[in-house]
Amino acid sequence: MSYQLADEYFQRIHQIMSLLDDENVEIIGAMKKFGPRNLQSIARKSGVPYPTVYTRVNKLGTQGLLDTWTYPNLAKIGLARSMVLLTPSPGREVIASEALKIPGYWLWIARCTGECNGYYSQHAVPVENRQDFVQYLDQIVSSGLATSYRIFWLGDYHSHIPNFEYYDFKKRAWRFDWPAWLSLFMKGKSVQNVPEEKESSKDDFDKNDLLILKELMKDARKKLSELSQLIGMTLPAAKYRFDNLARRGFLQDYVVQVLPYPPEISDLYEVRLDFGEHKAMIAKENFFKRLPFVLNYSRIKGTNSITLRVYLPRTEVNNLLTMLSALVRGGAIDRFSYMLLDPMTIQSQTFHYKAFDDKSGWRYDNHEYLAALRKLASSLDKAEHPAVTFQPSKGLPVSMM
Repeated sequence: MSYQLADEYFQRIHQIMSLLDDENVEIIGAMKKFGPRNLQSIARKSGVPYPTVYTRVNKLGTQGLLDTWTYPNLAKIGLARSMVLLTPSPGREVIASEALKIPGYWLWIARCTGECNGYYSQHAVPVENRQDFVQYLDQIVSSGLATSYRIFWLGDYHSHIPNFEYYDFKKRAWRFDWPAWLSLFMKGKSVQNVPEEKESSKDDFDKNDLLILKELMKDARKKLSELSQLIGMTLPAAKYRFDNLARRGFLQDYVVQVLPYPPEISDLYEVRLDFGEHKAMIAKENFFKRLPFVLNYSRIKGTNSITLRVYLPRTEVNNLLTMLSALVRGGAIDRFSYMLLDPMTIQSQTFHYKAFDDKSGWRYDNHEYLAALRKLASSLDKAEHPAVTFQPSKGLPVSMM
């Protein structure tokens, strides 16, 4: 049996809201705009003294309220990102999630309910092996571990911090202006046109470049001295590598994630919006940056659709669905769908850098993966069933991207 005492519960909520003050918001905004690596630069840009910046950033990080990492330009290293919705067969839920991991190219997996009752996952597979990956997913269904799946290939990853224009620092409370947001989306007058996303092509890189990228994907503030030790190079050589990667566009986005609402009273969703025309989707894209509950979004390739990661207080979810329904009736979008993601089940890793070789490139072997899948599926036929384990109660993670 697991439980959380009432005083601990409310203390946690108060702690999160009390840390959203003017100085922290200035620091967070500067980190997103100018990058989170150089805290002295953040101090100059934000107007907050460096000792204060250093202390506050470390306090937010140690308390699990702030996380920073770098999202790499996966296309430049020859990888294609996909979103997979897998519906496991009854009683096969745990094994189905393990099947998603077998090729090794998974990025993010979580239990979900809604449009899909099963698993939501993201993967970054070699571009030339996209069809092989689809065939592998077909075999998960054929093996009996799942009843169905859907796959969507994603465009560029766009993240942003909450829009603190809707936060009252005195009351320590957020303002959710649903009527104004609905009007803004319907009229679209204040939304600037967004240019077409240019497809990044594979660029020159080697294993040391990938080692740097995967470390930055875990921690955007990873020290150059640590990177130099990792790749076995001098500090100036490591700095040259880092600067070269940044200059050539391998660092697609600095993600600065802060918890705007206590996780104890909030939910995490993946929301997909389908537009009638491509130009309508492009024209509305900047709208999502104004909303204080959209963590990130990506276009879905080959469609007129956008997928959003939404983090919202539970009491506001019905208002979100009311607004989306009104957008359909008003003709701003054709349809929408959503899934509730369970943050307690999130598993994540960096891209599969171990599968890359400087001479042969990315290694992808469907024969090997299918053999492992058959072995996993056959384990169900054994007389002994695995022990049932329950997840203990613990603090919710900040890494919800």
